[in-house]
Amino acid sequence: MLQRNHAERGLASPVVACVQMEPHVGEKQANVARSIKLIEEAAEHGASLVVLPELANTGYVFSDRDEAFTLAEDVPSGETALAWADAAQRLGVHVVAGIAERDRVRLYNSALLVGPSGIVGTYRKLHLWNNENLFFEPGNKGVPVFHTPLGRIAIAICYDGWFPEVYRLAATQGADLVCVPTNWVPMQGQPADQPAMATTLTMAAAHSNGLMVACANRIGTERGQLFVGQSLIVGGDGWPLAGPVSSDHEEILYAEIDLNRTRAGRNLNPFNHVLRDRRTDVYDPMLGTGWPPSPS
Repeated sequence: MLQRNHAERGLASPVVACVQMEPHVGEKQANVARSIKLIEEAAEHGASLVVLPELANTGYVFSDRDEAFTLAEDVPSGETALAWADAAQRLGVHVVAGIAERDRVRLYNSALLVGPSGIVGTYRKLHLWNNENLFFEPGNKGVPVFHTPLGRIAIAICYDGWFPEVYRLAATQGADLVCVPTNWVPMQGQPADQPAMATTLTMAAAHSNGLMVACANRIGTERGQLFVGQSLIVGGDGWPLAGPVSSDHEEILYAEIDLNRTRAGRNLNPFNHVLRDRRTDVYDPMLGTGWPPSPS
């Protein structure tokens, strides 16, 4: 049964929803159909932006590269991308969703951003986890920031969150919100009575960059691999706005996209601002990429 986690107060600002669901590997049509039902559910409850998990259409634990290649699609012309774009246009929402992308003979663990006007852009996962290295190429599009009516949106996928450079490059390019489709798994040595490492890293990244971060994880066990759930939405001050939630059922989290509050959270006190205080005389403000920072 789908659980709902919705703020009790009235939500005047745009709302982001993180969908915690259970895709099944190889069952692409069923996964996409289920994801669209959940997008519709989120839209009915006021969401303007919906985030789905990593590889939401294909499942995650591929048996080999041939299976991954067969399930992957061209982006943005593949059937899944078109289905999500159609749902976004029909419902008047933006959607960020993880997808296996095929680019000729190369495969990427990607995420697609679609909106009411169609395809907005694609992000390719930069840091591959474990057996992903057998199937996918490392992302080659950097850390793009997409300008939307809801704010400036960047994307990270799962293991990208272990690298503070991803969030910093998003922040220095003017991002307000990072959407994180993810398939978090248990970490070695994880104490049972402590939060998942991923949630701690998310809170730290949000706080140290003044970014809102919306993480949609999957649940279930697939070909022996357990996924931990614990989806959450974190404000620009680093404190959770919704979640983390249980690992054993589907759930939708909601939180306001309050850009004024997010940007204000970068001011830690009258003297300190997490982005202005960077010592750019000591280290390259764009981490050596050569990209120009966006105005804040």
